[in-house]
Amino acid sequence: MPVLVITGTGTEVGKTVTTAAVAATALAAGRSVAVLKAAQTGVRPDERGDADEVARLAGPVTATELARYPEPLAPGTAARRAGMTPVHPHEVAEAAAKLASEHDLVLVEGAGGLLVRFDAAGGTLADAARLLSAPVLVVAAAGLGTLNTTELTARELRSRDMELAGVVIGSWPDAPDLASRCNVMDLPEVAGAPLLGALPAGAGALAPAVFRAAAPGWLAPRLDGAWDAEAFRLREAP
Repeated sequence: MPVLVITGTGTEVGKTVTTAAVAATALAAGRSVAVLKAAQTGVRPDERGDADEVARLAGPVTATELARYPEPLAPGTAARRAGMTPVHPHEVAEAAAKLASEHDLVLVEGAGGLLVRFDAAGGTLADAARLLSAPVLVVAAAGLGTLNTTELTARELRSRDMELAGVVIGSWPDAPDLASRCNVMDLPEVAGAPLLGALPAGAGALAPAVFRAAAPGWLAPRLDGAWDAEAFRLREAP
């Protein structure tokens, strides 16, 4: 798996922190890692972006950002409003392929969900992943509504004959409600793919050294971690 594309079922589901956890876990396993942020929105030139945040939490990764737009909008919209050149899927694929020739693992983080548009032609992260023939990891919310958005994302990937590597819950609450606990059982079923981890709420606020030490325990062996999905289900079952 030299390239792994990471998308979310929507915004604010823990995609960047999950990317950092995957990176930290791969680094702990002795792999060299690059992180590619396809398009960063809502950040000024002097502010830290998502790729920078991954590097802060995970450690010595190669962090690359293809484009940055000031307004917190979909990349295509943000580029148009700023009068800036948009990012196109083939550019994302080319940059990821180059990084893959120099690293053991490249993590391509999208903006928002799978079909958020990069350009006026309707190019998306899904198009970039298809050009790369790369598996896609879906970061999902824990609570009510996540089954619908997760299944829609999974169906879109299947309709394009693309590989869904699995689902990670981006923020698992300290006191999960009934919906969240039921979703642990239901997410793999609606996604048609395994649950590959669950990050605790607030993981991104941990000190980097603490984050790096804990990250392998949040992710399944397929992602170089030691997280046990069955034990998690048994513990959280309603």
